Amino acid sequence: MSLGSRRPPGLIIAAPGSGSGKTTVALGLLAALRQRGVSVQPFKVGPDYLDTSHHERAAGRPSYNLDTWAMSGSLITSIVTHAAAGADLAIVEGVMGLFDGGPDRGLSGSGSTADLAALLGWPVVLVLDVSGQTETAAALALGCVRYRSDVQVAGVILNRVASPRHEALIRPAFDRIGLEIFGALHRSEGMRLPERHLGLVQAEEQADYAARIERIAHGVSTSVDLDALLAAAWEASGSAQGVTPTVCAVAPPGQRIALACDAAFSFTYHHVIAGWRVARAEILPFSPLSDEAPPRDADAVWLPGGYPELHAGRIAAASTFMAGLRAMAVRGVPIHGECGGYMVLGRGLEDADGHRHAMAGLLPAETSFRDRRLHLGYRRAVLQADCALGRKGTRLYGHEFHYASLISDAGEPLLAPDEEASAMTSAGSRAGSVTGSFFHVLSVSRA
Repeated sequence: MSLGSRRPPGLIIAAPGSGSGKTTVALGLLAALRQRGVSVQPFKVGPDYLDTSHHERAAGRPSYNLDTWAMSGSLITSIVTHAAAGADLAIVEGVMGLFDGGPDRGLSGSGSTADLAALLGWPVVLVLDVSGQTETAAALALGCVRYRSDVQVAGVILNRVASPRHEALIRPAFDRIGLEIFGALHRSEGMRLPERHLGLVQAEEQADYAARIERIAHGVSTSVDLDALLAAAWEASGSAQGVTPTVCAVAPPGQRIALACDAAFSFTYHHVIAGWRVARAEILPFSPLSDEAPPRDADAVWLPGGYPELHAGRIAAASTFMAGLRAMAVRGVPIHGECGGYMVLGRGLEDADGHRHAMAGLLPAETSFRDRRLHLGYRRAVLQADCALGRKGTRLYGHEFHYASLISDAGEPLLAPDEEASAMTSAGSRAGSVTGSFFHVLSVSRA
């Protein structure tokens, strides 16, 4: 079936806490429904850029981030309308626990899964890790059902069930509270994906990835009532009315944007790129790891985040890439680096073994992974000068997520943290047309 430009029904896969199995269940549902011929549009609550890449492989459609802290309600509904055009169903993977978000309210909420569910009107399916539980699982689910009247919980999927007897001990309590169990997944190492310090290992780095997803899809399709799930989604099909897909989260830095795209530069947001295309900008992908220079006819260069620390030697040796980047800077072409891109624009990057690798030297930043320290959280900041991100005074909404330490950066500051964002690792820096910071931008507005 095809719904054309109509927004499809949706489901939000949530949990009482992190580590309950939301990503596994979401990936299994995406792949299993795709195998049935259902066109499923994936989304992710919050700023996670790793889960979305896995969604895309499972669903065959790009996955988009939806974040009530960093995005207005109109931007969120615009993204949903744009991304889900032609899909039969939307599946949203939540973040942390159902009601967990930032410490303050942002543009349209706290960033919690519950805030997004309330905004879009889609029902929640709770993934419950029932390890070591029987009747308590139902009590926990009932608390989630009753906590907010504007959030609808359609039912649950039990995860990490120890045995058929364990499942039989859990089910009666759910019958008593009248909450549907859509399925029960038993413990299995075959249902896991490998992880590293920022989250799941990227799909393209796993030679057996297709087989892993196939195992997860099989486990979900044989253990979950997919027909009942589809019926629950259809019951919420009238949510969030009529928003046209024209809202641009971040203005394009140019009309021909050279975008670094490979295993070292992979943390891009589809809603940002889609917004640039809506604004009629052309995206010119290139690979620094393949020693490709930014296309000479580009009028802006964007280096997203990623894993430069895992490829620092190759990046340092990519002479064509480095020469092309420096030539663009000499010509005054706007160049911006986010997090990993910022490190590459700096003078040097020290890897986890203490080896320093010379980088582009376009910014004075020196960064290191020798002593890893997590920097994580939402950030608000104001631009201190006109640059690729916008005009001076523009307010940025985004986040930081990295383990790098800033050893030094004596450049002119790019950002000024607002009164509630003093935890920023640094203010970034700018030198001529080149800018960079650890800040991953999700949306901008005039301060």
